[in-house]
Amino acid sequence: MSGRFLVEKDSRLNRPLLGRGDRVLVTGASGFLGSHLCRRLIECEVEVHAVSRTLEGAPSENLRWWRVDLEDCAATKNLFENVRPHVVFHLSGQAIGDPDICHVLPTFRSQLLTTVHVLTSSSEIGCRRIILTGSLTEPQAGQVDSPPSSPYAASKWASNAFGRMFHCIYQTPVVIVRPFMVYGPNQNPTKVIPYAIQSLMRGDQPKLTSGKWRADWIYVDDVIDGFIAAMSIPGVEGSTIDMGTGQLVSVEAMIRQIVEIMGVSIEPQFGALSSRFCEEVRTADIEHTRRVLGWQPKISIYEGIQRTIEWHRSSSPISAVMDVDCD
Repeated sequence: MSGRFLVEKDSRLNRPLLGRGDRVLVTGASGFLGSHLCRRLIECEVEVHAVSRTLEGAPSENLRWWRVDLEDCAATKNLFENVRPHVVFHLSGQAIGDPDICHVLPTFRSQLLTTVHVLTSSSEIGCRRIILTGSLTEPQAGQVDSPPSSPYAASKWASNAFGRMFHCIYQTPVVIVRPFMVYGPNQNPTKVIPYAIQSLMRGDQPKLTSGKWRADWIYVDDVIDGFIAAMSIPGVEGSTIDMGTGQLVSVEAMIRQIVEIMGVSIEPQFGALSSRFCEEVRTADIEHTRRVLGWQPKISIYEGIQRTIEWHRSSSPISAVMDVDCD
């Protein structure tokens, strides 16, 4: 099997990685990152094949939707044989950081099992590049004895180990991109930034943890720029690439920045919720990313939060009323 992959990969060494009209498959296309990525890919004039298990968006000239459960090996193989994508972005999977034991099996199936199915099908048809997504919650390189802090962290760690194994043994052209704390328009409303904005728009006090945890926050448009670079730059197969700013900012500082930009007098309730067990505090290695991809973040936290607030105000039916009540 590995010999076939080598021959197919070698036969394309002198071809451009991606050209106009080539096929790009995006799993998790209806999610936060997937929806932003699909819009950007359409602008790149490639043929986008968007995959979702439960939700389909509106098709367009360069966008086709597929409803597929990637936990089903046969269904995944059939999808890849029908689409025969040149590039794959695997973004799907349950992304819940809660360590509760009820998340173990759903996370294992939606993250690790689907990744193995995608890697196998991608390798069998000879894709030019497969982009997997890592997580800042994974144990760092050289800390193999450090326990993951949640089922999600463990599944990401194992998924990317499979990606590295496929690259090493089968020469599958895998690139692992590790976004840090991404925020921006259209994010799940249970995440801390959209939750705080929506609460303040309603005139409610956001109920939060202590807010002391610090993270490397990155605006979604910067991450999508990084994804496009990871898709396009030759010779980066086998790399693990961070997407962040390289700076730590506490949750409290982010929320207070939101309060200031929105111009409200509501005081968030820090300490109302318990903090999570063993949360990672780390920054992205953006120097490595700059060397490998020529990428660096462009959007400041102030501008990113401002854009996110504007999106929520324009998208919410209560925004006009709350703008008056809260100012």
